[in-house]
Amino acid sequence: MKKIAVFALVALALAACSSEEKQARRAQEEILHSEPNLAAAQRGAVIDCSPTNCDAAWAATKRYIEQHSDTHVIHADAVSIDTDVPDDSGKASFSATRAAKANGGATLTLFAQCRGMYGRDSEKGSDYDECADKILKTQNGYVPFLRSHASAQ
Repeated sequence: MKKIAVFALVALALAACSSEEKQARRAQEEILHSEPNLAAAQRGAVIDCSPTNCDAAWAATKRYIEQHSDTHVIHADAVSIDTDVPDDSGKASFSATRAAKANGGATLTLFAQCRGMYGRDSEKGSDYDECADKILKTQNGYVPFLRSHASAQ
């Protein structure tokens, strides 16, 4: 009988720890998947390229989008890259712009959207966390990718 009581107490203690850990993890994800972090990721997904490496950086941008978007590239020219709009909730798509600068270089910017991320009145949608995770990882990885693949700066 004592063994059963001890086992039950240990099981309850583990369940409480597990529940506390889950709540802590959920709170951490809410902080990570927040609007300020998404805005910061958007601001950070911008890089200037020089005239000598803009074409390489732009080609690398297209590859990066193809590797990270849940949809296919439907348009790509010298100033914009666009993927198709996602059909399913939780799917991310990306686009980019290339804005010419007076010195012959350009500013490259990566944009993101995800179906199901927002509900009515801009409240968090059912796929907010999944979408935010995809967007944050992709936008935060964009500039380092270009620096290592196209010497963009």
